[in-house]
Amino acid sequence: MQGIKRKIVYVSLFESIAILAATFGLSGMSGHGVQDSSVIAVAASAMAITWNLVFNTLFERWEARQAVRGRSLGRRVAHAIGFEGGLTVFLVPLMAWWFETTLLQALGMELGLLLFFLVYAFVFNWGFDRVFGLPSSASQAQPA
Repeated sequence: MQGIKRKIVYVSLFESIAILAATFGLSGMSGHGVQDSSVIAVAASAMAITWNLVFNTLFERWEARQAVRGRSLGRRVAHAIGFEGGLTVFLVPLMAWWFETTLLQALGMELGLLLFFLVYAFVFNWGFDRVFGLPSSASQAQPA
């Protein structure tokens, strides 16, 4: 599976699981109920979807220009850190506002989620590629 279809399936699966995990994680960390936490989880998911499309497009453009093809452990780690680091910049102010807390407290909550999502993004991406195959940007055969 390639192109936009791959991206839609990827984002849909990834974010559905992420909303559930973030709702319960934020509820536990913030002391707010599941209902309040689910609102921010859905908003964060919308931001993550937008960032995902932008980041993965840029990452795959960079990846396609690399002499070494495939997705090594190092490349997968760089991808997970780049994606989650960028998303953190957007989410900390949103969480501070929504939960009426300081940026530092929101950063603490985000770091808790970040630890989960770094592992989750790595494992999900690896599994997704094994089930659906690598995107053309990472496949061993050079495009014609």
